[in-house]
Amino acid sequence: MSKTTTDDTPTAADDQELGAAGSQLSTAPREDAPNLPSLGVIGWARWFWRQLTSMRVALLLLLLLSLGAIPGSLIPQTGIDETAVADFRERHDVLAPVYDKLGLFDVYSSVWFSAVYILLFVSLIGCIVPRTWQFVGQLRGRPPGAPRRLTRLPAHTTWRTGAEPEQVREAALALLRKRRFRAHVVGDAVAAEKGYLREVGNLLFHIALIVMLIAFGWGQLFKSEGNKLVVEGDGFANTLTQYDDFKSGSLFTNDDLVPFSFDVKKFTGTYERTGPNRGTPRTYETELTYTEGADGEERTALVKVNKPLKIGDAKVYLVSHGYAPVVTVRDGKGNIVFRDAVPLLPLDSNVTSSGVVKVLDGYRNPEGEKEQLGFNAFFVPTFGGSASGTMLSQFPALDYPVLALSAYHGDLKADSGIPQSVYQMDKTKMKEFKDSEGELFKKLLTPGETMTLPDGAGSVTFEKDVKEWAGFQVVQERGAGWALGGAVVAIAGLAASLFIQRRRVWVRAVEGPDGVTVVEMAGLGRSESAKVPEELGDLAGVLYDRAPGAPDPSPDPSGSTDTDSEAVPAEGAEQP
Repeated sequence: MSKTTTDDTPTAADDQELGAAGSQLSTAPREDAPNLPSLGVIGWARWFWRQLTSMRVALLLLLLLSLGAIPGSLIPQTGIDETAVADFRERHDVLAPVYDKLGLFDVYSSVWFSAVYILLFVSLIGCIVPRTWQFVGQLRGRPPGAPRRLTRLPAHTTWRTGAEPEQVREAALALLRKRRFRAHVVGDAVAAEKGYLREVGNLLFHIALIVMLIAFGWGQLFKSEGNKLVVEGDGFANTLTQYDDFKSGSLFTNDDLVPFSFDVKKFTGTYERTGPNRGTPRTYETELTYTEGADGEERTALVKVNKPLKIGDAKVYLVSHGYAPVVTVRDGKGNIVFRDAVPLLPLDSNVTSSGVVKVLDGYRNPEGEKEQLGFNAFFVPTFGGSASGTMLSQFPALDYPVLALSAYHGDLKADSGIPQSVYQMDKTKMKEFKDSEGELFKKLLTPGETMTLPDGAGSVTFEKDVKEWAGFQVVQERGAGWALGGAVVAIAGLAASLFIQRRRVWVRAVEGPDGVTVVEMAGLGRSESAKVPEELGDLAGVLYDRAPGAPDPSPDPSGSTDTDSEAVPAEGAEQP
């Protein structure tokens, strides 16, 4: 038997000779060069549509979409952090107006990003529909018949056998079908094809991209995201007024909020005590009870970092943690005018925290006049001691809690109608309490200690109960499951289109001039690959066992003799 050989890629003349045998190895539409002088309006429209729906334009648009998302990650976005955008504007007087004109502060809602997004969507649909229709037609049809000269194909082999042509074709048909080829007999040859999953993977990849685009757009339009800080013992109901901050998509309405509520029972945080990871959280979880709807059954859940509570379409994430010292404020007569846990915001990994205590109602100064009190609060869960010379926490756990307070009185401007942060104090109409040296009155307190205000103005007690708070992010984002599914399918489809090769095999068996059957086998793939000749060699070896080689013809009358061989190599083939 002669060895399977591989020639150079067929020339244009060879391609014409292959005819239908070498066509439609993929579902990519043919791109004929347009006849520019004869193009009219309709012709140009068709040309533009074909360019838009071509694979290279789709890839270019996908690249532009990826590049367009970079500014959205590097530049503060209005929909995510308006404070950061305002700060950027203050620090960059020249650059900020340019970013405004380019829409870089709101990239994903900008005109240019939407245009690329829509064009990519149209391009993918325009690319998929004709390819799908063509692929369905190929599946309904049969592999094309063998070309006239199989020896012109890149991989081919031939030998002579004593078996009848019909027997060879039947053996070849059974062999190819066993190897999962789609095969049938066409004239004097068997035509077979394999690797349709390549095109299936290609189509699935593009369909998955469309699903991901739709899911992304749908999620952006109907998404909502809100944050809420809840102290141990307090609760939260999923209504718009309960959120500390809230943002949503343009089509989201208040009626889309999932009805539920929960109460925070306890926050548990443990930390590494020694080693290079000292202070790193080991346990970070919140125990809470929740109900779905107005009359839902109460249930218990444990929310951890990256393990949210799922209630309907909403997910409740644990995103932050801090301390809320319990503070009691009394007036000069000893009446309690304020008592509550005051959440303070952490400043570092050791939960050094700051905030304010505001007494808005119920307080009267020693003269009997209504006033408001304000205290700047600085809290450390683990104080390093006065010898450390710093008011910074040494460890995130409550080992040695200390609360530093500085006192003010006057008008907090809480009734001015301008929204205020609960963590900051407007001092424009506030006066400082003075100590004996005329300085701002302040004091360090440990749990259970009391700070007495000057001139009989009252007192402030740092209670022994230090509560903890947990910060939650409630997210509703439709289409997230579809986006994930699309991503998985896209990866699978891309893998199939890269690693599966579509190829065709033909086996021709005809009776030679001397009455001996001549067998020709050839293979053709979409691109040059070692897999086609290797697979053809394997198939030829199996078929050769079923149709073994026959001796060459006896010497001709002229006296010349041929070397005894079991096969006559075809044109371009190697000798055994």
